Amino acid sequence: MIMNEKESSPFTPGSPVPVELFVGRAEQVRDLMRYVGQAATGRQENVFLAGDRGIGKSSLAAFLRQLSALEKNMLGIHVFLGRVTTLEEMVHHIFEQLLKESKGESWFDDFTKFFGKYIKSIGLFGISVSFNPPQEALQELVRKFPEAIHNLLSKIKDRKSGLFIALDDINGLAEREEFAHWYKSFVDEVAVQYKDFPVFIVLIGLPERRDTLARLQPSLMRIFRVVEVERLSDQEVEEFLARAFESAGMTVEQDALKIMVQFSSGLPLLMHEIGDATFWVDTDLKVDQNDAARGVFIAAEKVGQKYLDPKVYRAIRSPRYRSILRKLGKISLSRSFSKSDVEKRLNADEQKVFHNFLRRFRELGVIEPDMEQGRGAYRFANEIYRVYIWMESQRVKKK
Repeated sequence: MIMNEKESSPFTPGSPVPVELFVGRAEQVRDLMRYVGQAATGRQENVFLAGDRGIGKSSLAAFLRQLSALEKNMLGIHVFLGRVTTLEEMVHHIFEQLLKESKGESWFDDFTKFFGKYIKSIGLFGISVSFNPPQEALQELVRKFPEAIHNLLSKIKDRKSGLFIALDDINGLAEREEFAHWYKSFVDEVAVQYKDFPVFIVLIGLPERRDTLARLQPSLMRIFRVVEVERLSDQEVEEFLARAFESAGMTVEQDALKIMVQFSSGLPLLMHEIGDATFWVDTDLKVDQNDAARGVFIAAEKVGQKYLDPKVYRAIRSPRYRSILRKLGKISLSRSFSKSDVEKRLNADEQKVFHNFLRRFRELGVIEPDMEQGRGAYRFANEIYRVYIWMESQRVKKK
């Protein structure tokens, strides 16, 4: 079999993992489902799902949404707010998504009566819906958001236990003081005015955005149950890779799995890039060490171009910094390195700026202190970064 006969990869770089392939996070899922259960009894629950980019926050939220529907009979929506910066845009997205999720359901007509003339059927035979209220109507929905949600809840109370609302990628909104104060007022109003408000809301964003919200509205963090999304264990990565390849009718040698697990570094973003590259490299439906190694290098190229090139190679203009980075790439393929070992290979000018170099690259998230190796030890934030830096040093060497 040749690789272009494959129709579709089970891996989804840059997108949430298909729910059927979701693995791990057992403790977090258990805690979160307990909060969902409490919301279903009529008490609003607010969660902040925090984690670095590419750590799997959206995949966890998508899995939780489906589990909430299956186990708790919640009506769930997952709203992506990456470019949203105003409250009006936010409520627009929320209510439009609620309409889309309700299309074809028994309560849809009740919803359309509530939203009235601002709903339009679009597409062939009106198979999808659009919600297009004027600005003044959106401003009214912002002011009366608790009342609007409560009215919608009343229309589904005999058929659904409540609402599950995931607000993903809130990084733009979280920087606005208006949002912080609005959310606090929303929760306070619900607590005072509504005895029964079965709504589970999860905000999804970077840890620093949670800190920003806390600074803008110090009382806000008392509202949230904060759940940190950490790296996956090697066992969880292995389970995911094995399951994904199996779903595509492929087998994987154990040694090949070990390579892919090692270079994934527990990061879902990397395991998808590596898995996808390896999937297309393989030509016989049997992934061996050579396939995995080639997949790692292809993934390193892609990840480097997406994340390191703009963040490091195009951002760092200093010739001395670039020279240090090349030398760092040549020293070793080990993920860890010591400050003293690198300094020995630097010239006098480079040694003068090496301390600042280390500080800058820590700020950029490329390296981090290696506590296990002791003082003066560092390591690359993940395996793929150090592979790409090594590859770049080899390219320069050949020129």
